[in-house]
Amino acid sequence: MSPARKTSVSLETIRDPIADELKRFSIFFRDAMRSRVGLVDLIARYIIRQKGKRVRPILVFLSAKACGTVNESTYRAATLVEILHTATLIHDDVVDDADTRRGLASINAVWKNKVAVLMGDYLLSRGLLLSLDSNDYYFLHSTSNAVKRMSEGELLQIQKSRQLNIDEETYLRIISDKTASLFATCTEIGAASATQDHAKRIQMRDYGEHVGIAFQIRDDLLDYLGRRSVIGKPTGIDLKEKKLTLPLIYALHHGPRSDAKQAIRLIKSGAKKKEVEWVVKFVENSGGIHYAIGKAEQYAGAARSDLAGLLDSQAKEALLRFVDYVMERDS
Repeated sequence: MSPARKTSVSLETIRDPIADELKRFSIFFRDAMRSRVGLVDLIARYIIRQKGKRVRPILVFLSAKACGTVNESTYRAATLVEILHTATLIHDDVVDDADTRRGLASINAVWKNKVAVLMGDYLLSRGLLLSLDSNDYYFLHSTSNAVKRMSEGELLQIQKSRQLNIDEETYLRIISDKTASLFATCTEIGAASATQDHAKRIQMRDYGEHVGIAFQIRDDLLDYLGRRSVIGKPTGIDLKEKKLTLPLIYALHHGPRSDAKQAIRLIKSGAKKKEVEWVVKFVENSGGIHYAIGKAEQYAGAARSDLAGLLDSQAKEALLRFVDYVMERDS
């Protein structure tokens, strides 16, 4: 495994090699969501105001540049994944009864659940038609597989959260399906837009899968380590939602048996603030945090290795820096 590169990385520096492409992408993305139905167009404009970090389009463009040249199909690929990602977020907010998204009121909070679900459906269809209209069947196959995996991963997590009997193998399957599948699609179709070399496409898909798993493990760790947005304090959100993530899974299998049973009892009963603090301390004392950090670094190292066969370029360097960004993120 390659050692972690000890540099402080911002998403802005990762975007540098594709800054011009991202500016054009914003226009492409906006145009792809337009509708002649007034309400749909109004909500689409509202979605654009909720601008996120654009991580997935960034991965598409960098993968294309690392394997060849950005072209019109690359813009379609980036737009497809961002539209599908946006649709899943809208549906997630309905399921979770979320009131906000990226600092603004969520679609379901403003227009209610029925409109939000239908808007998510509209975006899914727009993404599919975008590929079909241009005969981008490779893109369509990859993204459809990702959506299937994301749904399966979410349902498996719900099932296991009810049973509270998840093991590490199942956890890795869940996060691979829920999170890494779309990362893998981004890097695979980004490469596919720029090269016919099947080996490179698979190589880039593997990179996306590995960095996606590292991304989710790191995200789950922040529940214990604390997020910058809450002044570095553990949030315990996953514990309150009865989600068993890797730090806790390890502690339950390797910590004192009596403490493990107590942790499960507290989570089942809906852990309050002091009880969350006790569980966090149990996880830390049982080595769960240290183990999860090591596991994330293992997948980060695999992602770096996936890029070894590519020619040196600014895009390749940015993809390597993205792995560092994933491992250093605190929000």
